Amino acid sequence: MNQENLSKINSYLSFKLGDEEFAAHVGKVLNILEMTKITEVPKAPVYMKGVINLRGTVLPVIDTRIKFGMTPTVYTTNTCIIVLDIDVDGESIYVGALVDAVQAVLEIDKNHILPPPSIGSKYKSEFIEGVANIDDKFIMILNMDAVFSTDEITNLRDKTEETEQTTDIEEIGS
Repeated sequence: MNQENLSKINSYLSFKLGDEEFAAHVGKVLNILEMTKITEVPKAPVYMKGVINLRGTVLPVIDTRIKFGMTPTVYTTNTCIIVLDIDVDGESIYVGALVDAVQAVLEIDKNHILPPPSIGSKYKSEFIEGVANIDDKFIMILNMDAVFSTDEITNLRDKTEETEQTTDIEEIGS
């Protein structure tokens, strides 16, 4: 879907990280997966939990809480993986993001999104597109493309490719 059509959509997927609620534009969300076994990747960044097999493709999975400077995710029955389509220099990269729970799909009018906080936020505000006040609670709208730097995505892709090659060798040898 092109950027112009995406900008007309006011739907956001809300999810919990700890006590905070966040939302990502639905145009960035490809899938929501139940928790599955994550294969650890040696020497991966601390926020990369590992990889999973998504329909024959190796998908890197990150712990969103660690990425945002929070305590690591504690797995519960509500923990799930949101599969995101991240745009890096015009290239589409798929990343799985661990979240504590998916809440709902919200319709948020652009006029009701306040600018991101500039001071005193414990979250890096460059990730935050804005803040919506819904039912007397603040939901931080994330710019999923800005959550990862180009270097981080390259590192994730390199680690994922290394794991794919190792996995191929293991499958042949077993």
